[in-house]
Amino acid sequence: MHSARRGPRSVQAYDGELGAAVARAQEGDEAAFAVAYRLVQPGLLGYLRGLVGDDAEDVAAHAWQEIARDLGRFKGDGPGFRGWTAAIARHQALDHLRRQKVRPRPTPLEQDARDLPLPRPTHGQALEPPSTEYALQLVRGLPRDQAEAVLLRVVVGLDGPAAARVLGKRPRTARTAAHRGLKRLARQLGGRGVTHEAHWTLGEST
Repeated sequence: MHSARRGPRSVQAYDGELGAAVARAQEGDEAAFAVAYRLVQPGLLGYLRGLVGDDAEDVAAHAWQEIARDLGRFKGDGPGFRGWTAAIARHQALDHLRRQKVRPRPTPLEQDARDLPLPRPTHGQALEPPSTEYALQLVRGLPRDQAEAVLLRVVVGLDGPAAARVLGKRPRTARTAAHRGLKRLARQLGGRGVTHEAHWTLGEST
């Protein structure tokens, strides 16, 4: 396995495809909604696995019901849609945990990080660890706030302000959590290619 690298143009094309699909879906195009689902679901499911573990698929299904119901209210582009869907999924996950009377685990990735679906890479510097499995082991070893911030940046593909909105935190707080998480990963990997401005990229396995 190795990390794939895609430049800003690839990310722009992906976001453009997503934005166009969402716009068509809002006009009633069911096929376009399926395209949006295909583009967003892997990262969304990976993020939810970090919050609710084996219940991620059920929570994601409820989230997509809400997304479909409220789609007409959404205003924005492809990146905005990813942030909007992540916020809905997070609220569903927290509701699920409250219903189950289960507190969020201190290390939510302990059991399920190996099963995270691989995200589309984001722009910025790409780190190439020896394997995707090794990369996920490093992420699940982070403190919860750092792990969630890194997941939103890497798995869901959100920028700093969007991640902060999903977490309900001030941008500085979310940015600090992501920075500390990335810095810790950099130390564990000998400082190769991770900075506070970098996006830690997990590519597709081959």
